[in-house]
Amino acid sequence: MIVSRALHIDAERQTNRAQPFVPSAAGEVAPGGGAHPVIPVLMGIAVAILVAVAVLHTRSSGTVAGLWGASGLAVAVWLRTSRGRRQDAMYALVLSISILIAELVVGNKPVLSLMFTAVNMLEIVTAVALARRFAPTMNISTLSGAVRFLISAALVAPIPAALISALALSQMGSHNVVEGFQTWWFGHALGIAVIGTLGLSLTPSTVARLCTPQKLIESAILLTAIVGFFYVSFSGQTKMGFVLLPLLLTVAVRLGVAATGVALLVITIMTVGSAIAGQGPYVRGLTLSEQVLMAQLLVLVGYMPTLLMASLLEERDRLADRARVGRERAEKASAAKSRLLANVAHEIKSPVAGIIGIGELWSSGGLGPTTPQQVEMAEMLVKTARQVEALSHDLLDVARAEAGSVKVVLRPTDVPGLLEDVRRACLLRAGPTAVQMDIVCESDGLIALADSQRLAQVLNNLTSNAVKYGAAGGRVILRASRADDNVKVEVIDFGPGLSVQKQGQLFEPFNRLGLERSTIEGHGVGLALAKRLIELQGGSIGVTSTPGEGATFWILIPTA
Repeated sequence: MIVSRALHIDAERQTNRAQPFVPSAAGEVAPGGGAHPVIPVLMGIAVAILVAVAVLHTRSSGTVAGLWGASGLAVAVWLRTSRGRRQDAMYALVLSISILIAELVVGNKPVLSLMFTAVNMLEIVTAVALARRFAPTMNISTLSGAVRFLISAALVAPIPAALISALALSQMGSHNVVEGFQTWWFGHALGIAVIGTLGLSLTPSTVARLCTPQKLIESAILLTAIVGFFYVSFSGQTKMGFVLLPLLLTVAVRLGVAATGVALLVITIMTVGSAIAGQGPYVRGLTLSEQVLMAQLLVLVGYMPTLLMASLLEERDRLADRARVGRERAEKASAAKSRLLANVAHEIKSPVAGIIGIGELWSSGGLGPTTPQQVEMAEMLVKTARQVEALSHDLLDVARAEAGSVKVVLRPTDVPGLLEDVRRACLLRAGPTAVQMDIVCESDGLIALADSQRLAQVLNNLTSNAVKYGAAGGRVILRASRADDNVKVEVIDFGPGLSVQKQGQLFEPFNRLGLERSTIEGHGVGLALAKRLIELQGGSIGVTSTPGEGATFWILIPTA
């Protein structure tokens, strides 16, 4: 992205750019696959024409060439199509011949033509090598890829060639070193920045997006507006070049990187060309070289950043599309899992019911005389089968909840009365376990808008967990209170508590927090189901805990 002023020396001085020979390992190249043999030939012809036209225009007009397009074209085509050392060598040979022919055709002496050919090839080879090293994906549609290419290929690569050219021309008495370096570096860098990025951005996908009727019409309107505003801004002495920036930003937002590259090329040609012709807002009191330099800096600093914004927007859209596709896949996988859970749970229920019936008959003597040991075994069989039955019911509920087929009927629910029912049921299940269970209601009229059956199911689950996992504390508190427009229900135990890491994993299905091999029964389904059931009722659920100080599971349900 930089600037160049041609060196209009006599017949023996000249500035030329060419394409490079890049030794690169096979497969190190960017998108586009191997080059068809005709591509290097066509590129060589185009480069030779660009070199000859630039030089002849410089001589005939007695001005400077502010944009050197040959290097940008060569770098873009080489990076897009070359694959492997053999094709790199072919590109280098074709480009060297093309540049040398152009130099000779425009009238340069053989020695000077060879020098300019070598320096141009050095620049192109350096640009290709640096781009492959620091921007290996050659993807201008990402912010990182665009920045890496612009810095390595456009800004840094022309420096060695510019320095050699400046030293050689200073020896010939054409320019001082600083002026010669500036002329070469700015013009070639701007050519690689504008034409190189445009060439890399024109991929089949970007072209396809721009070729829809709507995008073509939009592109034509915006480019026409850019040319119109440019004429208004640069045809006179008014300093209004900034009016092009909103149009460029619109192109970047609406049409993407490739269209932005086209717009930047049009603007660069018009801006630099106007400066060379002595028109535009930056001509008063400046020499020709200074006019071109100001135009080049305007493109570089004022307009080129819109390409980076276009790259950022395309990268954002691409990531958003990937996230959407990933979410859709996850939703399909979740739906398939829910169907599997529902089918498995349904198939379990019938045989388990048969096992429970047989076990109860066996333990009661319905199948014949039994010994005390057989009665104990039958009771163990029934107990285990009921655990499996409970698991199948939970799995069915989880599958239905995730599928959205659980229906909740919200009606006013007396929370203190519900807590009393839960307390009695849990004390009966706890059996001989010595756990004190208290109910604390901190205000009157605690009526929640909830599905009483589903809310009781959740509270039973939380209270059973408090008894199982917090039994070491010997006490469980069921507390109800008012919290703004909600009824807050807390299940408090005084057991070992939970670490912050475990609190974050509590509501994950089938996650028992490392207690899979403990003697405490469970399957890791209850809390995940509880969370889903509370959310279906318009509430929320969570936990607060400190290791060694017990845990408090809380529920917020809207008041009736």
